[in-house]
Parts: sequence; structure tokens; C-alpha cells
Amino acid sequence: MRIRTDDEIYRVDAVWLGPPKATFPWRARYVAWGVGLVVFLLVLAVERRMNIGFDFFSTAWAVIITIVMTRIICSRIGHERPLGAVLVMWLRELTAPREKTSGTGGAASAARIKVRTQRPRPKKSKRGRPVPQQRPARPRQQPAARSTVPSRRTRSKEVRGVRSPARP
Repeated sequence: MRIRTDDEIYRVDAVWLGPPKATFPWRARYVAWGVGLVVFLLVLAVERRMNIGFDFFSTAWAVIITIVMTRIICSRIGHERPLGAVLVMWLRELTAPREKTSGTGGAASAARIKVRTQRPRPKKSKRGRPVPQQRPARPRQQPAARSTVPSRRTRSKEVRGVRSPARP
């Protein structure tokens, strides 16, 4: 269902029905006539580049292709989206930067890895002695209170795989 606008300006269709008392059986907007003329000339130019001669059938096919292309183009344009805006949008869509799908460079290699003949030594202090490596300090744990249950290490005096009798 199409809802008509309340604005009187857009209710008037800019169409040309043909000369008075000899109108065309179809309605076409002014912009459709211009688009159709340009598309027809482009289709004829493409036909000539494809070495198709200028005869009745090639011209008839050009007219049919022009009508189809013009209908497709004019279905995308209107008073809210004019032909100029559609052409600019199409041009910007074609020239927009794209994501690169191919990777740069080649296979990974170790060609840029620097290899030294001597292994690194610790830095010297001002007195000439090597500076000891600093290890991160581990937090000291508080000794846990002794529980009445002996730990597994002290309780178990078994040899692995040999069972001892149960204690009372």
C-alpha cells in the first residue's frame, strides 16, 4: 500500500504524456526521458564496440535494453533522492578505499633477527662487580595454626601400591 503525501507540491508528477491530442499510452517523468536518451546512446556505443551492425534488430534490442535499464535506474530515484544524488553516491561507492585482502610481505624468515657471537653478560656496577639479578620477591605466607589432624605427609608412611592395616 502506498500512502500519498499531504504536500501538494509532490502530488504533481513531472511527466510528459506527449503532444496534445496525441498522447503516449504510458507515463514517463522528464528525468526518465533524459536518462533513457543517455542509456540508449551508451547501448548503441557498446553495440558498435562489439562489432554489431546498425540494422533493425540491433536497434530493436538496443531499445528494449534501454527501456529495462531506464526503468531500473528510475525506480531508484525520486523527489527525495534525485538523480544527481544517486550518481554522486554511486561515484563515491566506486572510489571509496577498500580493505586490502592480500597480505604484504612474504613467508616468515629469520633474516632480520640479530644474532650476537657472545651471550649477554650482567651489567657491571660502578665497582666493577656484576650486579646480581633481582628476582621478584614472593609474598611470605603466615604459618598456619597446627591442626589436630596430621598432614598427609606425616601420617602416611606407606609404600606406594602396598596397603597397610587401618589404624584404630
